[in-house]
Amino acid sequence: MTNVPSRTRIAVAGFVGTAIEFYDFYIYGTAAALVLNAAFFPEMDETAGRLAAFSTFAVAFLARPVGSALFGHWGDRIGRKSMLVVSLLLMGLSTVAIGLLPGYAAIGVAAPVLLVLLRFTQGIGLGGEWGGAALLATEHAPPGRRGLYAMFPQLGPAVGFLAANGLFLVLGATLTDAEFGSWGWRLPFVASLLLVLVGLYVRVRIAETPVFQQAMEQRRIARVPFAGLIRHQWRRVLLAAGAMTVTYTLFYTATTYCLAYGTATLGIPRTTMLALTMIAVVVMAAGIAGSALVSDRLGRRRTIMAGAVVAIGWGLVMFPLMETRSVALAGLSLTVALGVMGVIFGPMGAYLPELFRTEYRYSGASLAYSLGGVLGGAVPPLVATALQGSGAGTTAVGGYVSAMAVLSLLCLAALPETAGESM
Repeated sequence: MTNVPSRTRIAVAGFVGTAIEFYDFYIYGTAAALVLNAAFFPEMDETAGRLAAFSTFAVAFLARPVGSALFGHWGDRIGRKSMLVVSLLLMGLSTVAIGLLPGYAAIGVAAPVLLVLLRFTQGIGLGGEWGGAALLATEHAPPGRRGLYAMFPQLGPAVGFLAANGLFLVLGATLTDAEFGSWGWRLPFVASLLLVLVGLYVRVRIAETPVFQQAMEQRRIARVPFAGLIRHQWRRVLLAAGAMTVTYTLFYTATTYCLAYGTATLGIPRTTMLALTMIAVVVMAAGIAGSALVSDRLGRRRTIMAGAVVAIGWGLVMFPLMETRSVALAGLSLTVALGVMGVIFGPMGAYLPELFRTEYRYSGASLAYSLGGVLGGAVPPLVATALQGSGAGTTAVGGYVSAMAVLSLLCLAALPETAGESM
């Protein structure tokens, strides 16, 4: 096999795997915004039910650091490839089980309990996915092109989101509200089984990364990678997690929260909000690709910081635009927010792996990515819904987005540039 087909296969494996796993993850977020409160928390009022649904959504973010530690340990011990296969299986089977889970009306309180457990296993699977996919790309990449190669797993979330919301959009347009609430929302979860089979076919055919193979040959494998990571690079883990926070905050505020806010509070039709979000995600994908390529020339840190500066200002603008109830201005609000998120997210696929030593790179990159998600992904829908319910209004929600961008900017200022360093 020549090098070019091999590298093409690596790019496809990273892209397809993350697209499938994030499809699984995002369909839950969309369902949480639209229907899970009625299906699993019917005895609560609307605000409390939505908070409960978003709380189950947040559970996966709390599980992701657990998955990062677990998969990171074995990924740094026995290899990247095997962990990518296991994480895909765990995520996919959990997703299908959610689609088949009876609601509160059928099994009572057991329904939300099982929902939380399955959401937790989803989070464990995703906690091991991203780091492995990013390492698969960066550890195969030639010098000076790691941003380009890491772009492919970074594009996976955008495609996964488009697939997830596109399916919900079709279902919303073809089914009645009663049909959608009864069984229609389950179809995207069950359909994950076919996607997982495709992903497994691609991933079992890839090779282990040359960087890890060399570490094995040189016996540079840590017995307990996580312990070594905490002992030697704990500060870098925390700073990298802080740097990631703004990407999660922008994404989940603009998608999960704004989807619920736009439909329930502003009265924008569900299909319209889904369509606006999908357009914004296409712009996000363009931002990911462009900034990943630029980071090979200008550096990761400088490119990411530029996006964070824009995010500080846009956090204060996005909700005044939404509150006009204009579809065009709501679309602009979401499009710029996700476009800026893409600019920040694109170089992260190379930047986070570059920050950590080979001996615990899987653990370090995965943990930083997942910890950033706890603060930036799990918290915003909960904070935003609580602020809205308390009367503080969406101005406070926008201020929260800007504050997370400031946090990320400060963390980036304390991190080094890595684009020119050897792995």
